Amino acid sequence: MSSGTGPRTGSGIGSGPDIRSGTSPGAPRKRLRAWAELLRVSALFSVPGDALAGAAAVGRRPGRGTALAIGASLCLYEAGMALNDWADRDEDAIDRPQRPIPSGRISPAAALGAAGVLTAAGLALAARAGRPALTVATGLAATVWAYDLHLKHTKAGPAAMAAARSLNLLLGATATATAGGALYGRGSRDNVAGASAAARAKPAPGMPRAFPTAQPGLAALPAALVLGAHTYGVTAVSRHETQGGSTGTPLAVLATTTALAAAVLGEWRVWSPGAGTAAHPGAASDGGALRRGVARPEASLAGAAAPGTSPGLAAGLASPLGRTVAASARLLPAALAAPPQPGVASRSGLPGWAADPTRLVTLAVTGAYLRTAGPPLLHAALNPSPPVTQRAVGGGIRAMIPLQAALAARAGSPVTALAVMGLVPLARSLARKVSLT
Repeated sequence: MSSGTGPRTGSGIGSGPDIRSGTSPGAPRKRLRAWAELLRVSALFSVPGDALAGAAAVGRRPGRGTALAIGASLCLYEAGMALNDWADRDEDAIDRPQRPIPSGRISPAAALGAAGVLTAAGLALAARAGRPALTVATGLAATVWAYDLHLKHTKAGPAAMAAARSLNLLLGATATATAGGALYGRGSRDNVAGASAAARAKPAPGMPRAFPTAQPGLAALPAALVLGAHTYGVTAVSRHETQGGSTGTPLAVLATTTALAAAVLGEWRVWSPGAGTAAHPGAASDGGALRRGVARPEASLAGAAAPGTSPGLAAGLASPLGRTVAASARLLPAALAAPPQPGVASRSGLPGWAADPTRLVTLAVTGAYLRTAGPPLLHAALNPSPPVTQRAVGGGIRAMIPLQAALAARAGSPVTALAVMGLVPLARSLARKVSLT
């Protein structure tokens, strides 16, 4: 699940034979460094949040299935990294000779073997979470291999990467919904307003079994599409990081990033099978056992190009990237467009959103998402040089963590959101040592 582009810092160029034979001083440490660069370990912290956001989207606490999904995701992610460099070894020998394979620090056979072993390990972990999780993981693995071996050099590359991230979140949702076993506490309720596992597993009387709540993990589809749209934009920008020169793409992705943040912060509507009422997550109903359905944010990418928009931004929104992202947004159910509801003042006199801790967490982590992804994209649009574009790609990768946290908080799981945000300092620390791109 790598973009497969962009230079990375390297070390030990030309010292491959000594490292592999272990005869040079410090060879084990250099070899470990080479594998860390090949696998881009600094980007690993953007992976667990997919499964945690998926668990929150189906209203479940992280459990055994979530842990298995995280393990499977990490294995498949690293398989994609190793396979990416193996597939690009001839190109890298010319454009990026400092990478581990062309520099001789890791052999092509070792990289390909690692990709195969990691893929098998990921599928094995998913299988332990149940057949539905294995089905999703198989689709994810196929997408990863198809992207690295062929699709990344075609126009379908960004869409394949978006599909991989979306499937990764759905893997977490499906594994959590089917494997059970909460990691903390024995209850199966969501942190704030989740329904019981039994309520999710069985459709309401009179409802068809094909309804989303009857299928494990399908309630996480809107969140998966949001994460996929962000990934599409990051991948589209990454296709210019070695040559630079693109202004419209960063601008279009910046508009998309803003639209996604607006969608996450949109008014919340709770759906209950058999009832047409709307309420906010956490609202009391039948003793607090209100059944929560899919979040319904309000967003419209079509309105991004308002009168007075700069020609560059308008061109970006009219580009294939802008049209594809808009098309992805239209895949969300029509019910996603919910009319805003007036804020309700609390007993403390504060607006409803200010008195709701879950909403405060959602606002904070969504702001962190915009702060992480937005400025680098704006800089890349103003100065589309390769180094600045590479920083925009790195910002987009780092922004996945607060976006995952925002999706979890948006689903009514502030504890999970804060746990995901705890990965940010770890990712930032490791990114100083191993490049993200």
